[in-house]
Amino acid sequence: MSAMAAVLLSSSLSSCLQRGFEMVDADFRTSYQATLRQAALGKWRRPASLKLKLSESSRGVSLPRAAVDTVENTELNAISNYSEIVPDTVIFDDFERLAPTAATVSSSLLLGIMSLPKSKFNSAIETALAYDKCLLKETSSEKLSCFLDKALANVGATLVKLVQGRLSTEVDARLAYDTDGTVCKVHELIRLYKEMDVSRDRLLFKIPATWQGIAAIRQLETEGIQTHATFVYSFPQAAAAAQAGASVVQIFVGRIRDWARNNPGDKEIEAAVDKGEDPGVALVTKAYNYIHRHGLKTKLMAAAIRNKQDIFSLLGVDYVIVPIKILQSLQDSKTLTEDKYSFVPRLTPASAKSYFFSAEELVLWDQKTYAAALGAAAEELLACGLEGYINNTRRVEEYFTKVWPPPNV
Repeated sequence: MSAMAAVLLSSSLSSCLQRGFEMVDADFRTSYQATLRQAALGKWRRPASLKLKLSESSRGVSLPRAAVDTVENTELNAISNYSEIVPDTVIFDDFERLAPTAATVSSSLLLGIMSLPKSKFNSAIETALAYDKCLLKETSSEKLSCFLDKALANVGATLVKLVQGRLSTEVDARLAYDTDGTVCKVHELIRLYKEMDVSRDRLLFKIPATWQGIAAIRQLETEGIQTHATFVYSFPQAAAAAQAGASVVQIFVGRIRDWARNNPGDKEIEAAVDKGEDPGVALVTKAYNYIHRHGLKTKLMAAAIRNKQDIFSLLGVDYVIVPIKILQSLQDSKTLTEDKYSFVPRLTPASAKSYFFSAEELVLWDQKTYAAALGAAAEELLACGLEGYINNTRRVEEYFTKVWPPPNV
């Protein structure tokens, strides 16, 4: 990391921590805890109409589309015509009841697994601590990093059998400003997955959208490795990641809105607000139109969805990560036959042709233009997200130091 990047990161982290942000996986934790409570009480029920089938993609493997059940008219059925609806992924013993379409394995997920009673996922972590190649590492930090990679791969190899679509694996956020380190880490994770007969066609690798992360995405995609750009809070990040060939770009709609409510000084956000637009929805709309204007392969994912209106405003986007509570509300909300015509796509390839972009937005992004245009919101939210991921990673490694060597090994 350069001195300038370190100063910016330190400054942003200080602001973030003072205001008590917990940006990383907040939506996951809320959904995770709520679903656990429902499952314990026997109240969880999977939406009956969420039938799954594989959709097409440029690589032949994609997140599955929720098929439309014509037996009953619900909001869930209506919106599933236009966007891939992906339920938030949670882990508990009766995992199959959720019928997840895709999954993500991350340090926060490992922490969740370690906090639960014994399950097949716990054994995946325990066996990681007995992995012989990790034991050959010279330093304790190298051993812990190796254990973490192996635990992610072990849990991922279990999860990938439970979903029809792709599995996204978090790449160590401590490498967010290290292009070569990120590429090497992904190569190592692929090797670990290969040992367990998991094809890389089923895998995405989740990389923070720093400039160095985007450079790693470019290199990996040229090797045929699918990447998932995360912590995207600005148009320069989305456009640069798409130019680099990212398979998926994930934009956090609600987090951008939350920041905008309490902070001034971001030109991109203020421009959207001046037009009467929600800044999170506006960013997804601009990124979608940019991708389709240029015929790029990138698929766009909307996350941090706060309510049903967020989904209605983004119909047509490739993927929407929907919290379980909202998913259930969509399933419970019936629509009249004549109402189905009110559910129309807001984002279409045709709309991209008429969308206005300034000359500055149509540049071929490089590190200098990217850094100059990043914006206050993206700088702070990116730093907050990285700090949260790094803290989770350290917590996992601290846990490993307490339980290693594992019992019965």
